[in-house]
Amino acid sequence: MADHAGKDRDVERLADLVAVVKRLRSPDGCPWDREQTHASLRTTLLEEAYEVLEAIDEGSSPKLREELGDLLLQVLMQAGIAESSGEFDLGEVAQGVREKLIRRHPHVFGDVQVSGAEEVVRNWEAIKHAEYRRESALDGVQRSLPALQWAWSLQRRAAGVGFDWPDVAGVLEKVDEELAELRDASTPEERESEFGDLLFTLVNVARRMGMNPEDALRAATGRFEARFRSMEQKASREGTGLKGMPAEDLDRRWEEAKGGV
Repeated sequence: MADHAGKDRDVERLADLVAVVKRLRSPDGCPWDREQTHASLRTTLLEEAYEVLEAIDEGSSPKLREELGDLLLQVLMQAGIAESSGEFDLGEVAQGVREKLIRRHPHVFGDVQVSGAEEVVRNWEAIKHAEYRRESALDGVQRSLPALQWAWSLQRRAAGVGFDWPDVAGVLEKVDEELAELRDASTPEERESEFGDLLFTLVNVARRMGMNPEDALRAATGRFEARFRSMEQKASREGTGLKGMPAEDLDRRWEEAKGGV
């Protein structure tokens, strides 16, 4: 009984939020909200999605709750814009994704048996392939993805039809080969091409080791930022700065910062 009451409360709070968004976009609402279009909110939608990722990376539940709310607002705004122009409404969005989830989980809502998560993913991709009548295993991977994520997604699709390294050792050998080719490149164009090949191969290494390269790079970049800021703060406390500091002192301070972060 308590669980049912909780679900009713969730629906009620979502309905309240939908009502607020409708009011904002109504004739007596907010001029800015009324002027928004699918295209004008594109950048904001991307920003909110990245802020959700940042909250996840930080492990902050309060921040994640807030950022998920902001992302949900973007969904409601886009649905409201579509409803105003007669394209579709929020109910159709919810119905569409509900039907898709049921259709793509026959092991839950049907009588299909699966051995584990990997088979679930294979079935999901096979169902998508049939639904969209894709001509290529790579169809549906968006070019607008960040470059590392795009490469990782394409490689996963290719691996799904058997185009893959037999083990990670072969990919690591390919990394050595690409690194040698980068060292031998003699023109800016060759260097850029070989550097791209090296990055693409490193994405394959991450995939074969069960990592998402986008997440790995974000984590490494976060560590660099924290360590560099630590170096700056310590130098400031000592009444100096990093600029103009001898290389050996910078190296020593970097190693110290690594020990603390």
